[in-house]
Amino acid sequence: MSSRSSLSVTDLTFSWPDGTPVLDGLSLALGPGRAGLVGRNGSGKSTLLRLLAGHLTPRSGTIRYAGSLGYLPQDLTLRVGSRVDDVLGIGATRAALRAVESGDVSKAVFETVGDDWDVEERATALLDRLGLRLGLDQPVGEMSGGEAVLLGLAAELLREPDVLLLDEPTNNLDQTAHTRLHEAVEAFSGVLLVVSHDRELLEHVDRIGDLHDGGIRWYGGTFTAYEEALAGEQERAERSVRNAEADVRRQRRELAEAQTRLARRERVGNKVSASGSQPRIVMGAWKRKAQVAAGKHRGLHEDRLATAQGELAAAEELVRDDAVIHVDLPGTEVPSGRVVLSLVDLVLRHGENEPLDLEVRGPERIALVGRNGAGKTTLLRTITGQVEPASGRADLRVPARLLPQRIDVLDDDLSVVDNVARFSPDADNNARRARLARFLFRGRAADQPVATLSGGERFRAALAALLLAEPAPQLLLLDEPTNNLDVASVDQLVSALENHRGALVVASHDEAFLDRIGITRTVDLSRRAAG
Repeated sequence: MSSRSSLSVTDLTFSWPDGTPVLDGLSLALGPGRAGLVGRNGSGKSTLLRLLAGHLTPRSGTIRYAGSLGYLPQDLTLRVGSRVDDVLGIGATRAALRAVESGDVSKAVFETVGDDWDVEERATALLDRLGLRLGLDQPVGEMSGGEAVLLGLAAELLREPDVLLLDEPTNNLDQTAHTRLHEAVEAFSGVLLVVSHDRELLEHVDRIGDLHDGGIRWYGGTFTAYEEALAGEQERAERSVRNAEADVRRQRRELAEAQTRLARRERVGNKVSASGSQPRIVMGAWKRKAQVAAGKHRGLHEDRLATAQGELAAAEELVRDDAVIHVDLPGTEVPSGRVVLSLVDLVLRHGENEPLDLEVRGPERIALVGRNGAGKTTLLRTITGQVEPASGRADLRVPARLLPQRIDVLDDDLSVVDNVARFSPDADNNARRARLARFLFRGRAADQPVATLSGGERFRAALAALLLAEPAPQLLLLDEPTNNLDVASVDQLVSALENHRGALVVASHDEAFLDRIGITRTVDLSRRAAG
């Protein structure tokens, strides 16, 4: 890894095939160090990383980096049945090492090994550092989402890239794995660019880039310093808007007063002309002079108003849109004493194998926590009947809906409003659109194909489809719902859940989020202890 590692982008422009612009003339230059990239969902963060990694082709612009490049996408999937060493990219090297040990001295074998004689030791040490108790010959099997992310990160770090791109790497990680990843980020000595909504991770970077309207603005320091700087900017921008609005009102008032005065003068002139008290030639000259003066006067005030309106528009451009979801869900209400879910001697097919007994009543809000692989996702899928239990039973007594981690409840080929129609077939189109507007899909936005949505927009569409479903879900199950959501989108989710009046079971590692949604009970699947 070179100390002169660098990444540079010049005039990068990218649009989707339908013409929707994403990046417009974006430029950046990064040297060794850790940079975080933030921005609203749909602003193009993941698209930018895919462009940098060569997975997408820009419409124009150049991308240059010194040395080798590593990339960990947010939607990493591992082929079940593949071995750990294959995922790490060292399967062929290990086979060559075994051949050398067996006496094979062919040129091809030595070329395969290259300088990687200690690759097995380095790989094992790296897995251990990331908290992965995996053998190199071990099949991947049914790994949790968090374990898959860490194994993917291990594969990138083992290659020792000069430039490393990470897209939402803390998704699905438990607290121990979070700590391991933070340590790996701090130890990386090349160019690191990480897209994340994780405040804790972003406290480990040296600078923050804010991707907004197709360009990046950089702020020195951690996420806390960025938030403070942005809050100051927004306060000044809002003050500028108030001042500009006052100026527009003043200019409109002065234009109206000027027009009133000019109209009064014209009436007086018409009366004098009609009386015949002045010669016609004198009156004509006076009238022409008055018209010219009136035109200049009116034009002056109109120009001032136009200038004030332009300054107002410019000031408004600097104020961020922090739209929030507004939704009322009275159909989800459940009496406090009613049992909505009962788990009896339930043993999961994956995860911890101790029997689980749990009763959920009324509008309880339960957090499922535990280490990666403890069975949180399996439990949610068992409750909804997608996975059969190893033994025991799950009795679901009210309408329920599950929002999975991968948000695969939507049909990519359909629009947002048509997806909602799949869940609420009896509602008319106007009613669906009115409801979608409260989830910030207004007008043409409701007609977008789901395949074109960003991660946060897709989440919001799925949430709308589930919460507006018929019958209304009186038990809502969420699996790591804040994954891939920016700060504003998390605020929107909290707003929507505040209006859900039924029971809630949430699997999440996001402690700040769990605090905000009013969790009433916690179930730790690692310890089978409820509190």
